[in-house]
Amino acid sequence: MQGIILFAVLASTYLMLIAKRMPALIRSFRYQSFCLFLATLLIALSERQLDLYIISGLLFILKVLLIPQLLYRILRRTNTKEDLGLFINPQLSLLLALVFSYLSWIFAAHLVTPVKEIQISILAVTFFIILAGIFLMIFRMTALAQITGLLVMENGLFLLASAVSGGMPFFVEIAIFFDVFMSVLIMGFFVYKISKLFTHIDVNKLSRLRG
Repeated sequence: MQGIILFAVLASTYLMLIAKRMPALIRSFRYQSFCLFLATLLIALSERQLDLYIISGLLFILKVLLIPQLLYRILRRTNTKEDLGLFINPQLSLLLALVFSYLSWIFAAHLVTPVKEIQISILAVTFFIILAGIFLMIFRMTALAQITGLLVMENGLFLLASAVSGGMPFFVEIAIFFDVFMSVLIMGFFVYKISKLFTHIDVNKLSRLRG
């Protein structure tokens, strides 16, 4: 079951990297978050720990329901084009994603001793998710896409903490969830204001402004 969930996480990350439009990117982020929710819920069921049930519930409420819905709402209210403003086209993005996957696997294989295939797989997927988030933040020109990239990175860090240490302390995870949600609210507010002032949310165009 764990292998199936890891494959689903990997597939949803690939979908984000080759997405051309913002709704597809948000939808893939929702799929990825749902897979992480399932992984956390399975751990909670096996270990019967109340804090893991709470964490999985918060993960579902915030990252599967609330945050994607908030991103959709911002997209509708800003009345901007749904294109991501691709700096690198989907074909080259897919090629780079394959390179990221290979490098993540090699790096994970060197970290895990003795070699355990499932641990290597988890770490490799984790590193790939973090690299994918960085890629989205750098090579997608709209502010909403970059916000999504930041959320993807956080998903990767969440999976990394679960893989390396069996999960972060309960109150630390609660604080991180709250910080992420508040950050999305604040960034969404600024994106809306930027759209009202400049009629677009293309970061590349904003960088050309002169005072």
